Amino acid sequence: MDTNYLENNYLTLVGKVTGEKRFSHEIYGERFYVFDLEISRLSGNADIIPITVSERLVTDEMLSAGKNLLVKGQFRSYNSYDNEKNRLILTVFAKDVIEVEENQQDEENEMVKKDMVTNEVILVGYICKKPIYRQTPFGREIADILLAVNRAYNKSDYIPAIAWGRNARFCQNLEVGTKVKIIGRVQSRMYEKKYEDGTVQNRVAYEVSIGSLEVVEENEITENKEQENQEAV
Repeated sequence: MDTNYLENNYLTLVGKVTGEKRFSHEIYGERFYVFDLEISRLSGNADIIPITVSERLVTDEMLSAGKNLLVKGQFRSYNSYDNEKNRLILTVFAKDVIEVEENQQDEENEMVKKDMVTNEVILVGYICKKPIYRQTPFGREIADILLAVNRAYNKSDYIPAIAWGRNARFCQNLEVGTKVKIIGRVQSRMYEKKYEDGTVQNRVAYEVSIGSLEVVEENEITENKEQENQEAV
């Protein structure tokens, strides 16, 4: 179902199904599953992104390992309570899934090399935590951002993002509550979670790697809406 909320949270992914689907949840008799989509980077590495999809959008054959799929949807978050601890879980919520034939995939890859469309996410939201700016030992500038993106029914998705270089320098001065628009890609990375008892657990983090970022002025939005209303009258 397309709503205006697609304008502030929209993504397109093209990749290959890996592993098997897992049951996620059921709402009013509609079952939802999660599967992993492997998306190649130009560097030769790959991101493994979890996709949540309704049974009504796909078939078992489409979700078999090795199938190439085009997924359009939103990057969402929800809270998971494990051992009385709150953990932010991130997933792609599929609005549309299309199987891509092998020859189409080749054509798609050629287009991607030029336009980078196999992994693109557009988010418009609010800075909800002071950005953390740092430099690596090699002098690379990085800023961590947490973005609150409004969703229907008074809900919000909290999306972590990472900026680089001059975008990172710009982000370090952004105040909490600033509205921004970012365009980037969804990426996965491994990290180690260390516990007080000394044990270590390998985990996967998901975030948006920012390609471009701009501040959205609220007064400009209001003026545009007023102008549209006047034109409608």
